[in-house]
Amino acid sequence: MRTPLFLVEALPDGDEMVLSGAEGRHAARVRRLGVGEWLDLGDGAGGVARCVVSAVHADALGLTVVERCVVASPDPALIVVQALVKGERGELAVELMTEAGVDQLVPWSAHRSVSRWGGSRGEKSLRRWRSTAREAAKQSRRAWVPGVADLHDTAAVAGLLAAADFAVVLHEAAGRSLPALELPDTGRIVLVVGPEGGVTDEEVALFTAAGAVTARMGPEVLRTSTAGVVAVAALSARLGRWP
Repeated sequence: MRTPLFLVEALPDGDEMVLSGAEGRHAARVRRLGVGEWLDLGDGAGGVARCVVSAVHADALGLTVVERCVVASPDPALIVVQALVKGERGELAVELMTEAGVDQLVPWSAHRSVSRWGGSRGEKSLRRWRSTAREAAKQSRRAWVPGVADLHDTAAVAGLLAAADFAVVLHEAAGRSLPALELPDTGRIVLVVGPEGGVTDEEVALFTAAGAVTARMGPEVLRTSTAGVVAVAALSARLGRWP
């Protein structure tokens, strides 16, 4: 069983520290870690400290840092533009793609998106996406927590695609399949996942004009909340992330 990971704002400078706050309570009360057991601390940006529990308190753990390392960020990076999804399916998509290895998520207000983020509701939804990504990264023991960008409109997504080293829009009518595409060895790969109603012809035209290609996943049509994770898994296998 892999060592549990707890996320902190910054890794300790010295060899001794106390893990307190929400992570400390979880480690002490929920995981019930005892003296002599091991855990990892991560800063979410590649830094990891391997620690052994030296003391147990009601809501915290005393730790001794044994080893430190820095995990390089994946290259090429996988960025997924995810159209807004109604209800909890958006958070499900974020969770699954984080576990599969996505490096950045970009929420997109597509023309056919049923869900709309505006005002305080939009801010709350964005916070939930970011919290979901953080918790999923911790659960899957990821050294890097994927960033969740601010909400993008279609024009902003086109700009993101134009700046990418490789960009692809998932489309059920595309002539090419995603696994057959030739991928770059480095840089930024941006993948667009449309809403349940699909991307419009106008959106496809704008995105292809920005340099993106269209590709299909396969003969089946996937829901928007699952298409992203399947695509990230397919690309991860192609890129050698899962040797």
